[in-house]
Amino acid sequence: MWKTINNGGRDGAYWTEGEGKAVILIHGFAEDHSVWEHQTAFLRNHYRVLVPDLPGTGRSQLTTPLSIESMAEFIYEILVAEAISQVTLIGHSMGGYVALAFAEKYPHLLEGLGLFSSTAKPDSEEKKEGRQKSIRMISQYGLESFFRQMLPSMFAADFRTRQAPMIENYIQQALTSGTTEGAIAYYEAMMARPDRTEVLKTIKVPVLFFIGKEDQAVPVDNALSQVIMPAVASIHLFDQVGHMGLLEVYEESNLILHHFVAFCQHSS
Repeated sequence: MWKTINNGGRDGAYWTEGEGKAVILIHGFAEDHSVWEHQTAFLRNHYRVLVPDLPGTGRSQLTTPLSIESMAEFIYEILVAEAISQVTLIGHSMGGYVALAFAEKYPHLLEGLGLFSSTAKPDSEEKKEGRQKSIRMISQYGLESFFRQMLPSMFAADFRTRQAPMIENYIQQALTSGTTEGAIAYYEAMMARPDRTEVLKTIKVPVLFFIGKEDQAVPVDNALSQVIMPAVASIHLFDQVGHMGLLEVYEESNLILHHFVAFCQHSS
């Protein structure tokens, strides 16, 4: 069911279903809650699953100024509204940045942290230049033109060939749920985020790393350099998978998340 809370004077929406221990799945850039549809449908049979639309996406209104930290506060407000004292937090891509910001401020609320095709490292200067170029493209050519050029590259080459209709559906969903203003705000928030590798080095709960070898957004070397940082890590490295493993290998992703959440709960 959909629920809405006051998020800094704006509507903040999230979907929730299932019972038991709490799991929050946080979507990334150019996505909304529905990117987790396979995982939600699977995990709801075992857990209480909450899937927000981040501010500026879908049913959640954009808050200004938007930052990774303000989005983490939105996640915290969901926990308060739901009276949840312990949660396993899983973030895809930009959602991982939000999960890390939450972990930095509210470590006592975590049972586990999942970085799904994400990184604790800040943007390099090259990455920032790329995001600035993307902002210029969005402003000049519009969101649809930009998404059609950018989003297919989020998938592995073989998957792009075999699953063109799924990728088109992904693009359509991005266009339905996103706005030009929101996309630019997300890029600016991502560029401004700090290095959070220290969070991984000091975290007391298990950390999940899902890594696709063909991920162009978070290169495999970037991700692998972080897996030794936490005291306890669950590491999953996939051949022929890009940035969108939660769709590309969704059945494997479902099981990985299920086992990770169960492990975190037994460890706490």
